[in-house]
Amino acid sequence: MSSKDQSSTAYPPEEKQLLLQRVLSYADDNVNASLDRLFHLLRIPSVSCDPRHAPQCQEAASWLANELESIGFDTSVRQTTGNPVVLAHKRQAIGPHVLFYGHYDVQPVEPLDKWRADPFDPQLKAQPNGEMQIVARGASDDKGQLLTFVEACRAWKTVTGGLPVSVSMFFEGEEESGSPSMDEFLDQAGEELRADIMLLCDTYLWNDAIPAVTVMFRGLLEEEVEITCASRDLHSGAYGNAARNPIQVLAELIASLRGESGEVAIEGFYDDVEEQGEELKSELKRLHFDADRFLQNVGLSQSAGDEAYSVLEQIWTRPSCEINGIAGGYYGEGLKTIIPSKAVAKISFRLVAGQDPEKIQAKFHEHIRARLPADCTVNFTGLGGSRASVIPSDSLYLRRARAALKDEWSCEAVLIGSGGSIPIVSVMQSRLGIGSLPIGFARSDNRHHSPNEKYDLSSFQKGIRSWIRILAELSSNETNRSRL
Repeated sequence: MSSKDQSSTAYPPEEKQLLLQRVLSYADDNVNASLDRLFHLLRIPSVSCDPRHAPQCQEAASWLANELESIGFDTSVRQTTGNPVVLAHKRQAIGPHVLFYGHYDVQPVEPLDKWRADPFDPQLKAQPNGEMQIVARGASDDKGQLLTFVEACRAWKTVTGGLPVSVSMFFEGEEESGSPSMDEFLDQAGEELRADIMLLCDTYLWNDAIPAVTVMFRGLLEEEVEITCASRDLHSGAYGNAARNPIQVLAELIASLRGESGEVAIEGFYDDVEEQGEELKSELKRLHFDADRFLQNVGLSQSAGDEAYSVLEQIWTRPSCEINGIAGGYYGEGLKTIIPSKAVAKISFRLVAGQDPEKIQAKFHEHIRARLPADCTVNFTGLGGSRASVIPSDSLYLRRARAALKDEWSCEAVLIGSGGSIPIVSVMQSRLGIGSLPIGFARSDNRHHSPNEKYDLSSFQKGIRSWIRILAELSSNETNRSRL
């Protein structure tokens, strides 16, 4: 039998295990070459929110497409109204079809003076404990994580001539700027992305030694609120007391959004919230989450959230309302004695299962308008929204992935939530009916979006090995039978 047929052939368990070990050994022996490829990608400043970097985003997409072509994928770079999308397919005769999603764009690097080296000149740094860290913008979010899957496929292809399952890859270049071209792209090419399950690697380990599958993501609603009172800025001596101050009005409106116990005080805000089941509550307890340490790590001593829920429940399973920024009046050097005419706040809501962003937006608008005093007007600007996502705990794909992770990490992979949002998870579920398996290898201290972003070398290596095992597990007879 030729090598190109090996990966998609049914083998006795002993032979399958030997083949898997050959693929793992190849990945270990060639990790330096994998690092070279990662460093090449990290040197490309593919900052999506800055139009000046559009050529570099195109460069990153083209580089990824060439790499995927080199390992046998049918690859194309699809132009959008923004940055391009990379699509790649490699079909196998048997086994499920998996779609892997990632993003090649990165956050801006500012403040640049906080970086210890050029953010686009990746460094491999030794730590006092002997561990090695890859330091660069995008090292962990998401170029390093993305390449763990690509390198796993490379190992399978090189050793066996093929892949254990059919694989498609879908890399976008606008995730860090809100994916403005995604809806239009899915309208045009969505059917090409249909698969049995979507894999993604933009999440975290539970801790340095325990892998995790993220089964809950909160949704997101973002709003800008502008309060206008007088028709122009006023002299505070001439109009003080007589004129309303929009900053004070806005501050009072913001204060009305929370109750005394920390709950969101918008009427009907919790009406559609799906309460967590006993199984999930038990999973959370088994994590032995140290809430005090979690807060102390950022200089806090007690939770400001709803007192009826634990800190872990607050950040994973409960919706929130946060003030992201507020501006108005004069805040330059010295003092300018004015009553400003306008004040603006940016407010975000994290949503949970059952909540509709459009309904929450309407309730928020009603709450503000009902409390708006005379001589004031309000203008709302919606900045986008997405629903929460929950992955069923009885998913066969989840069960197979956890088995593979246990083999690699020598412990059970835990099921965790994320207080943040990955909109593509809910988008693919609602538009194409594709469930997701978010499995990431980042650590909590990887400094995503911050200066000196890093990805631990052990995360990169174990990530590659984990995906190699997951692909093998997904090709199991049990998984194949579930598709019939």
